[in-house]
Amino acid sequence: MRKIEHIGIAVTDIEAANETYTKLFNAPPYKMEVVESEGVSTSFFMIGESKIELLQATNEDSAIAKYISKRGEGIHHIAYDVADIHAERERLIGEGFQAIGEVKRGADNKWVCFFHPKSANGVLVELCQERSE
Repeated sequence: MRKIEHIGIAVTDIEAANETYTKLFNAPPYKMEVVESEGVSTSFFMIGESKIELLQATNEDSAIAKYISKRGEGIHHIAYDVADIHAERERLIGEGFQAIGEVKRGADNKWVCFFHPKSANGVLVELCQERSE
């Protein structure tokens, strides 16, 4: 792993959250995107070399909707930048981490995969690799 790529925050109203975080960071989001396959609307803020991703459910069956119904708004995951997502996924599985699904397209031009919070002291782990296509 090379660095923390971003911190994901689950929100119920992305427009209101964008206003809040625009005030907090004194800058608007640099990108907004809907990821249909995950049932989320996202926005990204850049703070120095760090990113914050806001996530709002676009349907009640999405992982974000389920998360908010159980825990409310707040930090949802920590994403780590990796050079080779497939190799790192296999390495973590070999170390006993529980993968959730396969590598897939994510927001912000990334390949992503996830590991269950039970594997990492209650924190949902996301691996990210820049897509070159």
